[in-house]
Amino acid sequence: MSHHPILERYRWFDRQIRDNRFPNAKTLAERFELSRKQTQRDIEFLRNRLNAPLVYEPAKRGYRYSDDSFQLPPLYATERQLLTLLMARHLLKTGGGRLERDIGFFADSLFYAVADRRITPARLDRLFSASWSGNAPAEAEIFRPVLSALTQERTLQIRYSSPASEDCTERVVEPHHLQYYQGSWLLLAWCRTASDWRKFYLSRMESASILKDAFAPRSSEDWRQHIEGAFGIYQTGVIRQVRLRFRPARAKWIREQYWHENQRMTLLPNGSLELSLPVADFREIRLRVLQYGADVEVLEPEELRDMIKEEIGRMAELYRKK
Repeated sequence: MSHHPILERYRWFDRQIRDNRFPNAKTLAERFELSRKQTQRDIEFLRNRLNAPLVYEPAKRGYRYSDDSFQLPPLYATERQLLTLLMARHLLKTGGGRLERDIGFFADSLFYAVADRRITPARLDRLFSASWSGNAPAEAEIFRPVLSALTQERTLQIRYSSPASEDCTERVVEPHHLQYYQGSWLLLAWCRTASDWRKFYLSRMESASILKDAFAPRSSEDWRQHIEGAFGIYQTGVIRQVRLRFRPARAKWIREQYWHENQRMTLLPNGSLELSLPVADFREIRLRVLQYGADVEVLEPEELRDMIKEEIGRMAELYRKK
């Protein structure tokens, strides 16, 4: 099966027509190593979906346009494909110096592989955008050795600072998975210092260097539960169902949102909305609940409800002092 992007085939077929080469299903199949059945589907797609005015010339055994003013759509993509392109271009803009230049070349190659030549990267940036807030980007001198150690299965020595304290610790870790979450890169690794799995924000690494010794990767069954299963970035602990009720005015917004793959939403007769989802750690869901203020109420579990009550009390005391 051909690995060439379908848009590349369309562009090639279009150029052949404009160069009066009269392409057909056979020449398209030979050029891209496709079956005749697949290339015939491509030609039918050009005619029926992209409205190409294709006319078959028996004498030339190939196609031409009945209207030379026809142009292929400058960017033919689904919503998901466009979002993927925007996210890729955003993610590839990191750090600075040589790494940023290398990534820039890769981003341009990726762009031209899926987009029409008339849509330049600069124009795409004017027409569309994708943004994150509160993200913590990784510096180039950190990202490069982390990525290399991960792909080469080499141990990594890092200096890591925790926001909970001012201490900076030296650790030797075995990198197993790099996760991009809410605009920040996190490394899941077996920490030899702690003899346990740990997640490290690349933005909190003061240094990272690859060591000579390699390691044998552990089974994904050993670490998969640290990156998936419950809501949010914190996955350790007993998974419990959190149930929230949003007021009618806020429910209109919440019902359009995706919080977790196993979420359940129930629209109540008065217009309010109940949202239920699995949570293993209350730190992140607590902040999300406080974000909506009086528009949301925690129904269960009682432990999370009490945490919100206590925080509201501290907030009230803070503002009474003003």
